[in-house]
Formats: sequence, structure tokens, C-alpha cells
Amino acid sequence: MLKSTLEQWRMLKAVVDHGGFSQAAEAVHKSQSTVHHAVHKLEELLGVKLLQVNGRKAELTEAGEMMLRRASYVLQEARKLEVIANNLSKGVESRLKIAVDEAFPQCHVYHALNEVSQRYPHTRVEIYETILSGAHELISSGKVDIGISGFLLSVGSNEQLCAAPFVALAHPAHPLHQLGTLSFEDLKSYRQIVVRDSSATQSRDSGWLGAEQRWTVSNLRTSIDLISKGFGFAWLPQSEAQQAIDAGLLKPLTLEHGAVRTENFYLNIKDSDQLGPAGKTFVDQLKASVEASTSE
Repeated sequence: MLKSTLEQWRMLKAVVDHGGFSQAAEAVHKSQSTVHHAVHKLEELLGVKLLQVNGRKAELTEAGEMMLRRASYVLQEARKLEVIANNLSKGVESRLKIAVDEAFPQCHVYHALNEVSQRYPHTRVEIYETILSGAHELISSGKVDIGISGFLLSVGSNEQLCAAPFVALAHPAHPLHQLGTLSFEDLKSYRQIVVRDSSATQSRDSGWLGAEQRWTVSNLRTSIDLISKGFGFAWLPQSEAQQAIDAGLLKPLTLEHGAVRTENFYLNIKDSDQLGPAGKTFVDQLKASVEASTSE
């Protein structure tokens, strides 16, 4: 029979996270005496000193650090169980949060969203449009349920969706088109349009970034608009730039090598067991759309 309870461990973690008993009591909406009693009872049941008070700050003992580290995992799993149970009891999730890299072929996302809309019209869908490691950050932190990213998760599931081509492009009247076959050295003297990483905690680069002149923007659509107006060149995802290419606003640059590069995109799910019917439908339809396009 277990001596300790999840609630006692939750109280201990709150004291550590918030730096003291009074702060923890406020955070968990309990009285200070209730929090203090829970921690004291836990120490008594285990026969181990878990906390020590230095001044006004409560800190873990060495034994407390080791035990809370293990208990934190149990608390996290317990929260996951409650989320799963909540989804099962409701039948369909009320909200679905998805992070999508803007460079991923959006037609597949729209196909999957259409199916979700048809089957689960009352599920609220929140789409987070990201660049580079932005989607990876959101799924890693648990802020979204599903991520479509160019990076692999260190935990959870990763499934490669597709390899998307990026094409070096400029407006047809751009001076670079008058130079014939280009080298990277030729590009250095002209303005490159770059889209910044949307991650709040890290900034990653992708592809060639050797131009002496550089304009940095926050989203892909702005990049396409600027290049379509002759402000510079860039490697753009072909799927998103194709309409401008067909309209004669963009033209592929002729390079000795590297005119086209590919980027892999992955389906990231931190915990697939937590996905409800709407989330699973989105995943299934997304993969089906990608598979259908690659088999054409």
C-alpha cells in the first residue's frame, strides 16, 4: 500500500517552485497550514527530510531533489491521464491547437482542416503559423497538440511527411537575371530577403545566407510580396511561391548549383494518446493528402 499521495507531492513541488509555503499556498489556492501539514506528513511517512529552510526560502535537501525529480514525472503522467480521461468522457475535444511551419505545403493542411470541419464542426481550431523552429518550440512546451515542423522532437513521436523543394527566385526584371548562370559569389552583392525564426527562445538559420545586403521579415507572405516587387531574391518554398511564378511575378534564378534545395518536414506529436477524435482525424487526413500528392 502506498504511504504518500499525489496531493502531498503536489504540495511539495509547489513549495519548491514558488520558493516558500505562503507563496505555494497562494498558487494552489490552499491555506498555508494545509500546505505545511501535507509536506510535514510526507516527510513523516517517508522518514526522510525533504526540505530545509534558508532564511525565508524553502529549499530541497539532496534527498528531496532526487525524490521530487522522480515524483515530478509521476505528477506529469497523472495530469496526462486526466486529460485523456477528460477527452474520453466528452467524446470529442472542444479545442484543437496546431502549429504549422509556413513553408510546409499549406494545401495539405487545408485538406485536413476541411475534414475536421465537416466531422467536428463544434471543435474550435487554433492555428499557429510559425517559421523554422517555432512549431518545434510550441509542441515541445505543450502549447499545441500537433506540430508540423522542419525539426525532430527529442521526445514524443516524429513522422516524416515530405521533402519540400525551395527554389531561388527573383522578379523577372531583377538584375540577377541579366547575369546568366550565377555563382554564390554573384549573389553576395544583391539583397537577400530572409524570414526570421519565430521561436521566442532560439534562432536558427537555414540555407545559404551569404548576401552582404539582407532584409529580414517575420512571415513568408511578406517575403514573397517583397521579392515579387523586385526588392531582392530568396529561396522560397515552391508550393507557396508557385502562384506568383505562374503569374509572372517571380522567376527561378539560374545557378551553377544550389538553385533548388529540399527541406524535410515532420509531424510532431508529444503524446498521441492525448489526441481526441478531431486531432486524430486531422493527422490521418494530413498524411493521406501528402501521400496522394507524392503518388501522382
